[in-house]
Amino acid sequence: MFRAPHYPWYGRGFRLRAAITIACQLAFVLFGYDQGVFSGIVGNQHFLDTFDHPSPGLEGIIVSIYNLGCFTGCILSFMFCERTGRRLAMWIAMVWIIIGGSLQACAYTVPHMMIARFLTGIGTGIETSTVPMYQSELCEASKRGRLVASEPLFVGVGIEIAYWFDYGMSFTEGAIAWRLPIACQVIFAIAVIIMVFGLPESPRYLYAHGRHDEALKILCDVYDGTPDDPKIEKENREVLEALKVEKEHGEYKWSQLFKRDRVQTGRRVLLAYLAQFMNQMGGINLVVYYITSVLEINVGLDRNLSLLLGGVINLMFFLGSLVPTFTLDRTGRRKPMMWGSLGLGLSMMMIAILLSFKSEGGYLAQATASASVAFFFTYMLAFGMTMNCIPWVYVPEILPLHVRAKGTAVGISANWIWNFFVVMITPTLLNSLAWKGYLIFMTLNFSFIPLVYFCFPETSNLTLEEVDWLFYEGDVVKRSRRVAKEGWEQAIGTNPAAILETGSMSSGRKDAEGKLMEKTENIAS
Repeated sequence: MFRAPHYPWYGRGFRLRAAITIACQLAFVLFGYDQGVFSGIVGNQHFLDTFDHPSPGLEGIIVSIYNLGCFTGCILSFMFCERTGRRLAMWIAMVWIIIGGSLQACAYTVPHMMIARFLTGIGTGIETSTVPMYQSELCEASKRGRLVASEPLFVGVGIEIAYWFDYGMSFTEGAIAWRLPIACQVIFAIAVIIMVFGLPESPRYLYAHGRHDEALKILCDVYDGTPDDPKIEKENREVLEALKVEKEHGEYKWSQLFKRDRVQTGRRVLLAYLAQFMNQMGGINLVVYYITSVLEINVGLDRNLSLLLGGVINLMFFLGSLVPTFTLDRTGRRKPMMWGSLGLGLSMMMIAILLSFKSEGGYLAQATASASVAFFFTYMLAFGMTMNCIPWVYVPEILPLHVRAKGTAVGISANWIWNFFVVMITPTLLNSLAWKGYLIFMTLNFSFIPLVYFCFPETSNLTLEEVDWLFYEGDVVKRSRRVAKEGWEQAIGTNPAAILETGSMSSGRKDAEGKLMEKTENIAS
């Protein structure tokens, strides 16, 4: 097995934790930049002349084939990430992005551009399957939500950089107006490659591969402690106990990912997939990729104003993403997902209603179409506050260690395959269905509310190993709500180690119920 070189540039403790977070955030700035850069390019006159003014259908394929590459990258991550480790996978991802970005910047034909975007997508798919998992495995449970949530926040930073770069270059003539913004993604990839040289491997990956001494040393470096520190002892013990349970089932292959077992692996992989499905099918990339086209075609604004408003609308994405970065570990995962889906559905409904007047004509047509712009603002703000961040946090933390790499790849693959679908059909929706297309996304967003309520357990403030214990028996969603409300000891009545020894939560639950009965009797007396 190849071991990637490691140079301890960042020392121990806070500096090391900060470097890990910054590297992960920078990788997601690159992700956001790649997502946003084509929005201001597809309408550029020189770009259209170079590629012979592609039809709406071909335009959708040129833009969306990047997402198909991302899906392929997730599958490759699924196949190889457990062998390469998290750090080497991040390097491989950046190399793909550098190759693809360079080829995009010098493209002169549609097939050339499509191949280049597909290669860039492979790198982004590997990156997005690896980085959230790496971050979640190297942070404390109490900080995991806001740290992993900060990564999608920086997607917003990348999108904003791309939009305003595109806007500035729109005043420039010639090929440089679109080739330079595409080429600049390489700068971010090189920066991530350099930073990763100084970062440690994930200790949970090392534990899973029998390299216990290395893993313990990294835990000590990350928390700036010694093996005797209670926090390090606890994490070391819990990871080993979780591995002991998971190894009872042997190595999990692709066909076994959805099987029912003691820790409900299949259900958890499905939840990871659904979380990312909801992230995409709410319609976010209709706005991120095509907001300038939406404002020109559906609303009727000129190109310069559309570019300017597109940048401001996407600023709402970034501002909204600030909220979960600071509050997600207090608000939990379930409530923001449900409220967010409601807000997204209402925004899409209002956009559809207001744009419908435009198709009827009359003196109100342009006024109501212009009013719909306000609900693109509310949509992006609501998405940034909720569905932008939470699936990226939820996927790696809901999965058991033995399938975390494979399961994360499956979950993130949902993001990319449905992203591809939305981005491919959007030009046709804008030109053919107009306001009716927004009703599709309204309906989907409203349907996500009961799905989250009945199917998704709360995972905030639990260690990755405690999430395993939630799935041992009974109604997982109901139990997770009790844990979130009362705390682990009060709701479950025992610790994870005791559950491992007894193989059941029932004794702990009886203890908790006994305590509750005792309190009730005392109050009654």
